[in-house]
Amino acid sequence: CHLKDFQGTTNPNHVSGNFSQTCQQCHNTVSWAGATFDHSTTGFPLTGAHATVQCSQCHINGNYNLTNTACVSCHLKDFQGSTNPNHVQQGFAQTCQTCHTTSAWQPATFDHSQSGFPLTGAHATTQCSQCHINNNYNITSTTCVSCHLNDYNTATTPINHIQSGFPTTCQNCHDTVLWTDGKFDHSTTGWPLTGFHLTSTQCAQCHVNNNYNLTSANTVCSSCHMNDYTTATSPVNHVAAGFPTSCDLCHDTALWTDGKFDHSTTGWPLTGFHLTSTQCSQCHVNNNYKLTSTACSTCHLNDYNGTNNPNHASAGFPQTCDLCHDTTVWTDATFNHNNTPFPLTGYHATSAVTCAMCHVNNNYTTLPTICSGCHMTDYNGTNNPNHTAAGWPTTCNTCHTTTAWIPATLPTQYHTFFPVTHGNANGVCTTCHQNANDFSVFQCTNCHAKTQTDSNHQGVTGYVYNSTNCYQCHKSG
Repeated sequence: CHLKDFQGTTNPNHVSGNFSQTCQQCHNTVSWAGATFDHSTTGFPLTGAHATVQCSQCHINGNYNLTNTACVSCHLKDFQGSTNPNHVQQGFAQTCQTCHTTSAWQPATFDHSQSGFPLTGAHATTQCSQCHINNNYNITSTTCVSCHLNDYNTATTPINHIQSGFPTTCQNCHDTVLWTDGKFDHSTTGWPLTGFHLTSTQCAQCHVNNNYNLTSANTVCSSCHMNDYTTATSPVNHVAAGFPTSCDLCHDTALWTDGKFDHSTTGWPLTGFHLTSTQCSQCHVNNNYKLTSTACSTCHLNDYNGTNNPNHASAGFPQTCDLCHDTTVWTDATFNHNNTPFPLTGYHATSAVTCAMCHVNNNYTTLPTICSGCHMTDYNGTNNPNHTAAGWPTTCNTCHTTTAWIPATLPTQYHTFFPVTHGNANGVCTTCHQNANDFSVFQCTNCHAKTQTDSNHQGVTGYVYNSTNCYQCHKSG
């Protein structure tokens, strides 16, 4: 119906503009003349100032066959005519939207972080021309010194940067907040400042003559403290004593003069009296700090040779003093007899038995461990029963114990089958063994009368009234 309207339209010319004949894209049935076009259907929605621009400003000479949506397709003259800065000379990209928006072509803003160098601190408020001198926007270097070389060359605080060979990596000390309050993180050198070094030492005290080219070899204490080492006399002259120059074995950065040595690092930690009351010079005689022996006798040989309770030398005691002595008190030596083949038990372990009672004439080397070694006199003198006459063995512990020598008990396994508690015996050997000189002889008829046994054995074949015959039949009592 509206083909003639389509063909006759000149604002804009639909035929030459190659408009589509789908009239409803712009017209409606309310009013044909009030046509409106939804530009977003073209893939280029109108925003900002574009929404109020006349169509002919972009579609020049009625050209509605545009396919390019790049800003520069309309704004090339703006790009070419820009002098603040000159876009063409600086080789700016023609992606106008990097700085411009559709709200207003001016003022333009640039997101500097897109360049790989985000602006922070004072850089964010600095005029572009301070860095981009002579409109040079083709800068590729992001190093501080590319702008701050003059600051580096003229710097004299804390010292002259050039003379001291400071690196040109300004960010080691400076930041973008305030250039003049440069601070250096000394830990980045591999040698962090602690204690007095951090709080009270000026740079020049270590970096003498502005020498900031110190290497790892200069991080040893003696590189600065050699004079302290060579003049030290407390606790002794360090040089004469051959002390190592590794000062940190005793000194710290908190206070140089309160040096302390951790003796445990030598492999011989100080304990007891050695720790609390012994002066260094008592062991390190004549300032000899090159001791290698940790044996007690190294210092205590005179104590060993002079001891007579008991006499260590004549008794052949070993010189391993710590078998009996400790570092708490030298004179309260105690010996753990359990370390020998003969541990002390019972009465042997009490104070009633002194060392000399067993170790006669200070014999601490050749004593036997069998009981008879000390108790042979007891064996020979015993008459209840007479051990010698009875031919008893000298293994005293068969009947005796260390708890008490008397009373002794004979184990049942040594009395064959006959119980030692039989009848009136009650464990008294002489009840049956009336001959104390011969315990192979026993007497049954002493308690068992003939008249009684005869009456009890009437009709028993082979019955004879004597002890040997009694035992033959009554071995278990």
